[in-house]
Amino acid sequence: MLRVIGQRLALLIPTLLGLSILLFLWVRNLPGGPATALLGDKATPEAVARINEAYGFNKPIIEQYLSYMGKLLRGDFGVSLQTGRPVLEEFATRFPATVELTIVAVVFAVGVAIPLGYWAASHVGRWQDHASVGISLVGIVVPVFFLAFILKWLFAIKLPIFPTDGRQSPRIDATHITDFYVLDGLLTREWDASWDAFVHLILPGVALGTITLAIVARITRASVLEVQNADYVRTARAKGLNQKLIRNRFVLRNAMLPVATTIGLQLGLLISGAVLTETVFAFNGIGRFLRDAIFSLDYPVLQGFIIFIAIIYSLINLVVDVSYGIIDPRVRVQ
Repeated sequence: MLRVIGQRLALLIPTLLGLSILLFLWVRNLPGGPATALLGDKATPEAVARINEAYGFNKPIIEQYLSYMGKLLRGDFGVSLQTGRPVLEEFATRFPATVELTIVAVVFAVGVAIPLGYWAASHVGRWQDHASVGISLVGIVVPVFFLAFILKWLFAIKLPIFPTDGRQSPRIDATHITDFYVLDGLLTREWDASWDAFVHLILPGVALGTITLAIVARITRASVLEVQNADYVRTARAKGLNQKLIRNRFVLRNAMLPVATTIGLQLGLLISGAVLTETVFAFNGIGRFLRDAIFSLDYPVLQGFIIFIAIIYSLINLVVDVSYGIIDPRVRVQ
């Protein structure tokens, strides 16, 4: 297992190198430029030239790339053109918010999707199956931003059950240690602050997790159906084994491999795809920060965000691969 982990980490180096080259060329060929975006339409050529010179955007692209990579290898992602602060510092400030949101989205999606998919597979061809497939279809078809607006309008404005925006109510004077607001409230025993932060996560978490719910439910249904018809499951039934034992030991355990892969892939997509959800709910995470960076052509933030997400995505997939050996010992032997 350690050899596999080492191989995957080694493959990460050429992957990130290739990504950095493509990314750098793409960002530098975007229409307009950061100087024009910063100064607005009334920017004079002299002012644009001064900014390009200050940030080195007027140098040959190869020289810019080598300079960028030299800093990146030292852990320097550059400085945000919007805020003037180091990009890594901006990510560190906002990343806990996106992680909290992603955790709630995944818990909601997986907690509903696996029972829903298993329920559908257990009643294949009946109304329960059709209802499950219909719910999954709605989850895939409805755009996240539209669902986010509907949830906000219904459960925060018309029925004021949940807060409308932000990570915490202004009335809460909370102590922040890790910037994971729910965790901070638990660590400092400020229960009101922890609960308030958690309530702020529910609507955006549901909106963000809906597509994952639909996909995981469909994968679970298909995987359970396949395993249910396998020879070893039919043999177990023929021997008269307890149905609960067959379900837990033979069906669910073997059906979880493709489900685990899907969840792992969705984790990376959720983190990178939180842009719209965070915008609708004014959630101060890295997704909303990226949206602002796109509008202002903040080169260092755009480059740093994509490389940062690529590293996170690769590590998540590594964890998923390792989890195969835990779910199915045969994989560990191979």
